[in-house]
Amino acid sequence: MKLLEDKILREGKVLAGDILKVDGFLNHRLDTALITALGKDIAKQFANSGASLILTVESSGIAIAFAAGQAMGLPVLVAKKSKTLNISDGVYTAPVFSYTHKTENTVLVSNEYLSAADKVLIVDDFLASGNAAMGLLSLVEQAGAKAVGFVAAIEKAHQGGRALIEAKGVPVYSLACIKEMRAGEIIFD
Repeated sequence: MKLLEDKILREGKVLAGDILKVDGFLNHRLDTALITALGKDIAKQFANSGASLILTVESSGIAIAFAAGQAMGLPVLVAKKSKTLNISDGVYTAPVFSYTHKTENTVLVSNEYLSAADKVLIVDDFLASGNAAMGLLSLVEQAGAKAVGFVAAIEKAHQGGRALIEAKGVPVYSLACIKEMRAGEIIFD
């Protein structure tokens, strides 16, 4: 999506450790017009997917998943990184390693909101090595639901996450796919 690529080129910053800093518009301070446009693009791409639910992980994927859910008229389920008192004991869990935070979390969703009847579109801000994606796909599989697609606002193609998802038969859609990046230079696929 050219709109997102242009924004990344103007405002994104490549940091050491293969980190792309986009927190000024995508996952800390939110450019609402941009995120709304991302949601509409996702809705157009998956209009015929039969999705009944959008799944994301807290917290950076929530805004994009919400925009897609709003454009598609679908509920959004957020995988939590910790169990709170208001979540029932019936949960699906999966370990997820955060590339940016260098920590592993056990994400969870209540079985009250994810069932075998669901056709799930997974939406996240980044796809890199595929750790978050594999965790979210595990939640879908545990519920006996079907994943109809995985969406990343930004994919870092050189980190190989796409292959893991596609090996499970799940189509991947990236709004901006980065082939290569280094200080001062971002090359899109």
